[in-house]
Amino acid sequence: MFLTDARVEGRRQVARAMWVITLDAPEVAATVKAGQFVNLGLNPGPLLRRPFSVYRAIEDRIEVILQAVGAGTAQLLALREGDLVSCLGPLGRGFEIRSGGRSAVLISGGLGVAPMPVAARDARAAGLQVTWVHGARSAEDLCSESDGDAVIVATDDGSAGFAGTSVAAAPDADLVLACGPNRMLAAVAGRWPDAQVAVETYMGCGTGVCLGCAVPLKRGGYDLACTEGPVYRAGDVDWAALPSHLHYAATA
Repeated sequence: MFLTDARVEGRRQVARAMWVITLDAPEVAATVKAGQFVNLGLNPGPLLRRPFSVYRAIEDRIEVILQAVGAGTAQLLALREGDLVSCLGPLGRGFEIRSGGRSAVLISGGLGVAPMPVAARDARAAGLQVTWVHGARSAEDLCSESDGDAVIVATDDGSAGFAGTSVAAAPDADLVLACGPNRMLAAVAGRWPDAQVAVETYMGCGTGVCLGCAVPLKRGGYDLACTEGPVYRAGDVDWAALPSHLHYAATA
């Protein structure tokens, strides 16, 4: 884990209300694994840092993907090239991607694209054939960037690709990785209990101190998403006890 002042290197739009910010963070870029995240802080800015999955790691730079849904994320999107952001990471337990199988399917919904480019990179490095399935409400909400040997898109309104959810559009594979709204991850658990899912939950400190990111488990008790997660075996999470959708505007 590193704490660094990361310089903003650029920004680009990849979907309606969805943006990618590039940060110069060499230590994080060199060590991050798929599914891990960074906590970003601004001074002056909100009291709590904001957690973001690492979207890409290229040479000395990392990228995060976000929407402006509150004061903190709006302030991040207002940054200009050369501005500094306090960056803590990489944090959390990411996806376990090992050689041995032949195929991997990456399933994302909405902002769940966040960990998938790094996951695709690591899966290919393990010798797996990668299919990325991305879903959104409409064609305008689909991320314009993708990575994989094959790409499938799905939209709720049928305006692009498969008419329906990304879970319904996804093929079977030796390794299934997913990230998106919790109701989507619950559907993943119903189809692939052994899938690895990056859980969506509120998060404060990102280091296990505040206890604000508790994830209920089917065996009883709770884990902390920031330290034991955010990646879990899909069948281990008590999805009925998690909110199906987070109201980010209340906290972000």
